Amino acid sequence: MATTEIKKDIHWVGAVDWNIRDFHGYSVDKGTTYNAYLVLDEKVALFDTVKKELKSDLLHNIHSLIDPGKIDYLIVNHVEMDHSGSLPAIIDLVKPEKIFCSPAGRKALIEHFHRTDWPLVEVKTGDSISLGKRTVHFLETRMLHWPDSMMSYLPEDKLLISSDGFGQHWATSERFDDELEPGELMLNAAKYYANILLLFSPLVQKLLAKVKEMGLEFDMIAPDHGPIWRSNPARIVAAYEQWSSQQCRDKAVIIYDSMWQSTEKMAKAVYSGLLKEGVHARLMNMHNNHRSDVMTEILDARAIILGSPTLNNGILPKMADIITYMKGLKPKGRIGAAFGSYGWSGEAVKILTTALEEMNIEVVAESIRIKNVPDHEALKPCVEMGEKIGRLLKGKNAAAAGGDA
Repeated sequence: MATTEIKKDIHWVGAVDWNIRDFHGYSVDKGTTYNAYLVLDEKVALFDTVKKELKSDLLHNIHSLIDPGKIDYLIVNHVEMDHSGSLPAIIDLVKPEKIFCSPAGRKALIEHFHRTDWPLVEVKTGDSISLGKRTVHFLETRMLHWPDSMMSYLPEDKLLISSDGFGQHWATSERFDDELEPGELMLNAAKYYANILLLFSPLVQKLLAKVKEMGLEFDMIAPDHGPIWRSNPARIVAAYEQWSSQQCRDKAVIIYDSMWQSTEKMAKAVYSGLLKEGVHARLMNMHNNHRSDVMTEILDARAIILGSPTLNNGILPKMADIITYMKGLKPKGRIGAAFGSYGWSGEAVKILTTALEEMNIEVVAESIRIKNVPDHEALKPCVEMGEKIGRLLKGKNAAAAGGDA
């Protein structure tokens, strides 16, 4: 793996994980990168490390530039093990003069590695250190997405090393955004936000406001995962402003599972009603779609419609899975409805409706239950459900939704 000079005397020395496919339940079908950055100055500084299993890649990259023993400082922007797993080995080899981390980072490092002999130095928002020709300013980003998270800003280089912010899980041989297909680039960024940061959207808003307040000027954002934003970093910042404010469009996602296609018939009928109103809609059968891809579609969808047949007085397991996952990520400002088929008891629709209410998703259409196999006539209410939700999304009868659409 070759290193990449991203700015003069600042090098990407991280590792590419081509094999990973699951990240805490988030599907990383394109793999990921663990980005680490080496700054060569009067004081040599390494920003973050990599996953333990890939430490040899990191060390190989560092060795191609300098003797690792010449590293003076380690900056730990994030303690999660994909960025700190190889830290003990690096510390034993480098024997750094200082290791900079946030106050929460210091606590987390001790709790993770049980080492009290490391030269840990706490830094807070507004603190800075000198490397010689350049300085490093620190910005705590608590709960984005761990309590210890922070970012590092190098004003002389107009570089923001952004930890897990502005990242994406994508293993590539290319290091920069302008070397990749723009549509896929933003789709992967959206998937990352939807599955990791959506829950913390209010904190993202505060962070963006703080960056403006501090007057940070940067022409490059170097995250800890995925490509580095050099061609137009304002693009990803604008996307974060949109996603964190949970701005949605006239779009509905129908999330369902089916046993013998009765519920699927209902889902397709709801879908047809949405299309009649000119609404963009996505049918997502949980039997064939991963939860993280569903969340990516939800990111900009105003309506979430759930469907399941009744199984053992409950819902199908894959529907329980996506509901649990969605509850944790807390999409806001959505409307929704529920439907499902049943054979004899029919509790599923009530369970789905309750789940929507627990997520503060406004239920705007009466739930629909159909016994056994629906015929054309029985599916008419499903079409009407889609039409009603479509009208609400398009702004018609907005008052019926209890607010603007």
